[in-house]
Amino acid sequence: MKVSYLGLTLLAVVCKIGVAIAQPGLQSNAIKKDWWHIDAIKPYKLPATASKMSYIKVQGNSFVNDKGKVIVFKGLSISDPDKLVKDGHWNKKHFDVIKSWGANLIRIPVHPVAYHQRGVEAYIKLLDEAVNWCSELGIYVLIDWHAIGNLQMEVLSQDMHKTTKSETFNFWRNIAEHYKDIPTVAFYELFNEPTTYDGQYGTASWDGWKTLMEQMIDLIYVYNKNVVPLVAGFNWAYDLTPVKDNPIARPGIGYVTHPYPGKRAVPREDKWELDFGFVADKYPVIATELGFMPGDEDENLKDDGIYGPSIMKYFNKKGISWVVWVFDPDWIPQMIKNWNYEPTSQGKFFSDVMKGK
Repeated sequence: MKVSYLGLTLLAVVCKIGVAIAQPGLQSNAIKKDWWHIDAIKPYKLPATASKMSYIKVQGNSFVNDKGKVIVFKGLSISDPDKLVKDGHWNKKHFDVIKSWGANLIRIPVHPVAYHQRGVEAYIKLLDEAVNWCSELGIYVLIDWHAIGNLQMEVLSQDMHKTTKSETFNFWRNIAEHYKDIPTVAFYELFNEPTTYDGQYGTASWDGWKTLMEQMIDLIYVYNKNVVPLVAGFNWAYDLTPVKDNPIARPGIGYVTHPYPGKRAVPREDKWELDFGFVADKYPVIATELGFMPGDEDENLKDDGIYGPSIMKYFNKKGISWVVWVFDPDWIPQMIKNWNYEPTSQGKFFSDVMKGK
């Protein structure tokens, strides 16, 4: 069959149009490649003004620096960066004050609701600012995925904590890739407070939780092996008793406890030993939340005049690191009364301890 020159030309045009129609994704990608967030989040780079900081590693039951020196962390938790932006206090001054209080570690709680509403790229920019300031001040950072509830069934306590297993895995994938080999960001607290709340958030087993955490740690280590993942126990991150017979089977990790006053009646020390303290004989433990306040507003936080000195004495004996909740005048138990940074009773107590008074 003869085909004219004009026919061949028309056929070529039709074929070219067909390709364009059949593969619109390829055409749009050729025009613009970076419209989704995973392409927009570039690897974090330390500022030129950063202090020289050591990587933190696990050695036996301790956190150590590059020279093998044991580091016991004494720090505090700020409120969510999104809240601080809205309050008008997201700035380096906030971190300067924390440094002056004697902290060597700052915990940054990332609430899923703020992460959703602000957007991944915009929220990570806030974290970058915090890491910049902490790098300049020589303070280590702990990033905390601040969800509460039962991640195994995806039943969370409140709207602000609602997340999924998929989102949680991808959050840590983004964080691990973004802060790869950045010594300032020393710890990833994988999930703030696991709890079934006496069945109100469904059911969960330690075996299931252990598997979930091990999968998360494996994913993190693909991107960043120079970080310490932190794993919490049940009962709002208080109970580590399952670790005795069935520890997390991954190297380089630490365990989390939240030993607020209301968890145990006085005398507390023997119960602390049974509930979480024994773990510190073999693995690093960090109490990423503790604190107290006067009055009867919350029985779990009520100051009995005994808790503060006794838990500091216990932590010193066991070599347990700690982070006080919370450096904010609104969230309880407050460390500051106002934005003039006037300390509350617990703020003064813990600041004195951090300063070695």
